[in-house]
Amino acid sequence: MKAEELFEIIGSDFYTGVPDSRLKGLCNFLMSKYGIDRKHHVIAANEGNCLALAAGYHLATGKIPVVYMQNSGEGNIINPLASLVNDKVYAIPVIFIIGWRGEPGIHDEPQHIYQGIVTEKLMQDMDVATFIIGKETTGEEVSAAMSSFSGVLSKGKQAAFIIREGGISFDGKVDYHNKYELNREEVIKHIASVTGSDPVISTTGKISRELFEIRTAAGADHGTDFLTVGSMGHCSTIALGVAINKPGTKVWCIDGDGAALMHMGAMAVIGTNAPSNLVHIVINNSAHETVGGMPTVAGEVDFVAIAKACGYKNAVSVSDMDALDEKLREARDRNELFFIEVKCQVGARSDLGRPTTTALENKVNFMKHLEGLQ
Repeated sequence: MKAEELFEIIGSDFYTGVPDSRLKGLCNFLMSKYGIDRKHHVIAANEGNCLALAAGYHLATGKIPVVYMQNSGEGNIINPLASLVNDKVYAIPVIFIIGWRGEPGIHDEPQHIYQGIVTEKLMQDMDVATFIIGKETTGEEVSAAMSSFSGVLSKGKQAAFIIREGGISFDGKVDYHNKYELNREEVIKHIASVTGSDPVISTTGKISRELFEIRTAAGADHGTDFLTVGSMGHCSTIALGVAINKPGTKVWCIDGDGAALMHMGAMAVIGTNAPSNLVHIVINNSAHETVGGMPTVAGEVDFVAIAKACGYKNAVSVSDMDALDEKLREARDRNELFFIEVKCQVGARSDLGRPTTTALENKVNFMKHLEGLQ
């Protein structure tokens, strides 16, 4: 169905969420209608953040908010869903719109498989009423579902529309771009040329996909890299765990701005522990590019100041290749915790592939590589 029709049926004037490819039609519609307007549309750092913001909206207005997300974000909302908005606590009505990645019977990436299996059950276990929207779902069916939700919502409970692939569409066009010139894949090539055989932990999305293809093109061993294909926002903490336990080895983390924002508390933990062998790189294009290009707030965030405040002894930002190369070499040669923000453009190759090894194979090969390191 068209995003505009779903919007009219729901009837809410406030949406907050974390973008998803299954919801690209809805996200583009909201960007076309509202852009980033704090009164009507906020792209938040993580899904729990969204639900708390939605609760604040309801407390201030008495109206029903909408939270949109990929089903992987269900884990981030479980705590506020159970302990904040639940009808046995504050009874705050919320409508969720959830993109169904990994739907059983439809091929998807490994990080989505189990999440896809439990998507609907998780919501039902949390006492959230559900209705599934697919390509053939009619407006009349959605209207009927919304009518049935009204009784649930009036009691301070929650309801969710779960969106199958192709379930929501939007014919309008939205251009996502920024002012920076560096190409992310070229940035990763330069990083890879410096890291050598050092272990690299990369974040979910196109960063890991590009790193895998760069290694393949170079005929290099994929065992040096741990591709964090799921659990967005946690790759820097994985890198911290490796760095603490391999103190004689330089460990590199290639993070993204959306991921770094999603669980920014990780930076405080990393800075406080201050492993001298860790280099934390955030490639910042101020976009959730992997799921469509919708903006993050990273264009307005001073990551360097945050890193320094969290305890990173060295923190810099670069936006040209010469400066990047200089700081990569400096980070490699110094025995101190290092943070590098790399500002780059939005965009990737249209023929960008995906890793051809399984997640389990990646883990086994990476652990074998670490065995010989101090």
